[in-house]
Amino acid sequence: MRLGGCNLSCRWCDTPYTWDWTGSSNTGIAYDPKKELHRMPVATVAERLLDYHVDLVVISGGEPLNQQKRLVPLVGELMRHGVEIEIETNGTRVPDRRLIEAGVRFNVSPKLSHAGDPVAQRIVPEALRALAGLPSSTFKFVCREVADLTEVGEFADRFGITAVWVMPEGQSREEVDDHMQTLVSAVIDRGWSITTRLHTLVWGQKRGV
Repeated sequence: MRLGGCNLSCRWCDTPYTWDWTGSSNTGIAYDPKKELHRMPVATVAERLLDYHVDLVVISGGEPLNQQKRLVPLVGELMRHGVEIEIETNGTRVPDRRLIEAGVRFNVSPKLSHAGDPVAQRIVPEALRALAGLPSSTFKFVCREVADLTEVGEFADRFGITAVWVMPEGQSREEVDDHMQTLVSAVIDRGWSITTRLHTLVWGQKRGV
């Protein structure tokens, strides 16, 4: 499930239609929020998701934790039906205690300097420490070149992150493959994990429905 709206504006974002109403991302397209965003009652969203008959629902964005108070009842309803929940977040919002107590897993992707936003906007120590202290959190960093890994290491040391995942930046198969080959040896040498961008390799920039 993908939510709209984000408090960051990453230059390389592959879902600018969820937040870029001015054309500031690399696409240069100003998307219309009236066309891209649709309000729905929690019951309707839950019903649609349950109709997929899946064991795991990933809530992405945009930045889902911008709307986390609205997510609490949805998460509760899905979990009552045995569905596990994972929330993808940029790590700038302290997670609601009710989501933590419900057993939600957090996939945290803090943004590095190449994303383009000011440090004070993309790095919120209170939120990152709260997320890093949860056993249910995984930290993933989008990188393009080996120099980015130095920034990742400094970040991990500062916030006590021991399990680091690196994902190559890219909006096409060619970009993902190129950055993967650039990064893989250096990531392994650091004892970290590397993952690809499966959605990009399979669907490219095609949008879901």
